[in-house]
Amino acid sequence: MTRYDLSPLFRSTVGFDRLARLLDQMPDPGESMSTYPPYDIETLEEDHYRITMAVAGFTLDMLNIELHENMLTVTGTVPKPKETRQFLHHGIGNRNFERKFQLDDYVHVKGAHLKDGLLVIDLVREIPEEMRPRTIEINPGEPQKLLSKAKKMIEGSKSKAA
Repeated sequence: MTRYDLSPLFRSTVGFDRLARLLDQMPDPGESMSTYPPYDIETLEEDHYRITMAVAGFTLDMLNIELHENMLTVTGTVPKPKETRQFLHHGIGNRNFERKFQLDDYVHVKGAHLKDGLLVIDLVREIPEEMRPRTIEINPGEPQKLLSKAKKMIEGSKSKAA
């Protein structure tokens, strides 16, 4: 897939650098997508989610979970074996991995647990109160004169500064 240079678009915009990073982090469909380790993403409640990864053979000290700028990265590192082994069949996928999940704004990691070869990561979306929809009360009668109040506030702030 061809990558496009979007830098000319960002010369006249402010605050859209996160959009540029998101576009850069998109996987290239031409590259082979790793399916190891397998995972599930489920919705538990309206704003609660869970990622479950099958990490059989990994211990707590082999796994690392990191959250940076809405990118959740789970890595597994297998130490080098101390002895060489000869396999007749080697079917257990005991190899290093890195799995990335792009999280939406206001989604936070609530906790992580490892049990029976399953790594469970609980997520919750916590939208700040000022970002939630709200109902505006409609008052009967004439509108208030907001301009005069604003003018008084400005004049009052000048006298305090002097």
